[in-house]
Amino acid sequence: MDSNTIADVIEIQQLLARYAVRMTQHDVEGVVGVFAPGGTYSAFGDIYDTTDFPLLMDAAPRGHYTTGIPLLEIDGDTATGVQTLSFVAQTDHAMRIGYYTDTYTRTTDGWRLQTRAMTFLRRDGSQNSGKAHDPLRPAPTSSAS
Repeated sequence: MDSNTIADVIEIQQLLARYAVRMTQHDVEGVVGVFAPGGTYSAFGDIYDTTDFPLLMDAAPRGHYTTGIPLLEIDGDTATGVQTLSFVAQTDHAMRIGYYTDTYTRTTDGWRLQTRAMTFLRRDGSQNSGKAHDPLRPAPTSSAS
């Protein structure tokens, strides 16, 4: 890798570290700040834009987000990546595992997530992102879906 690509990898890794730490801290503004304008998050068969994050995070269990080093493909001012996730709920230590599939864009403020999609690894061996595991989860309020 040339020095510019190494710098891009480090910047994206730090962006994703901010996401995991801010999710663990339940810092809505911090989480929204890692997304590009128009950025989206998808899980449970729905697509949420960043205006949905306050309700979405309030409905989600609080806990500890541990993410792996992302596998990245950088192409100029855009990139794609996959990052593993282990989440442990704070109140009962129930665990969820899976991975994020991401797209990134370089903005005037640096690299930001454009899209982040969650895939859960289920106990039965399946992988999916379309099954709601929390019936209290809010529906998207925007036209992102």
